[in-house]
Amino acid sequence: MDLKLRDKVVLVTGGTGGIGTAIVKGFLAEGAKVAFSSTSQAKIDALLPKLEAAEGQVAGFVADMNKEEDIKNLVEAAKAKFGTLDVIVPNAGYEGKAHPVQDMSLELFEQTYMLNVFAVMLILKYAAPTLIEKKSGSVVVVASAAAYEPTAGNSAYVSSKYAVAGLTKCVALELGPVGVHVNYVCPGPVDTPMMLRIEKDFFGDSMTHEEAMAMLAGNYAMDKRYATPEEVANAVLYLASEVSAHTAGMGMHVDSKVSAPN
Repeated sequence: MDLKLRDKVVLVTGGTGGIGTAIVKGFLAEGAKVAFSSTSQAKIDALLPKLEAAEGQVAGFVADMNKEEDIKNLVEAAKAKFGTLDVIVPNAGYEGKAHPVQDMSLELFEQTYMLNVFAVMLILKYAAPTLIEKKSGSVVVVASAAAYEPTAGNSAYVSSKYAVAGLTKCVALELGPVGVHVNYVCPGPVDTPMMLRIEKDFFGDSMTHEEAMAMLAGNYAMDKRYATPEEVANAVLYLASEVSAHTAGMGMHVDSKVSAPN
């Protein structure tokens, strides 16, 4: 199927992480032009040669997604590089720290919300005017299955994903009338370094990686395993494309699990 993404200009935040890199590679394979952010130039320099992109097809920018000015500058730099924006993928996120509520601090809550909610709002704040002016385009937010599944001891992360799901649904209603379709993906556990950190945070040294995966993915309807970054990226590409233009405000689960309706 032709997703009609060739020559579209895509902005991906957190492009050097596990899921982010798979998303960048997926869009490049479809012939899109990709601007992505990272927390360091060293990470960008390490990734660019591995992408095997055509000359002028991809560019990386250092941006601290905790800072509004960096987010604004990222959007402006991507537009300056490629001339416009067609697809926005707020992907950068933070797993937070697992604590019962009586041990949770406001600082930890704010840190988690900054990356998982406020940074998404800000990237859309500065990118939306271009999409509105064009009366076309798409937004795909990388949320989480945690947007629908509370977990004891993980209130900061889970509530931030509930929040970003609500934010995305509101933006879908705002931008839909001008021709921009807005959706989000809800991965369950994904086989990335972040997932290893989550395992360590929850289970310490009491479980091996294989034991933790068996517990967390053991009730999946299909393969009893974590998703791959590429599987998440495929969902993002579909929702970003004109093939899914009649879909708005939807959270697509990527977890091989029979999920309750949104």
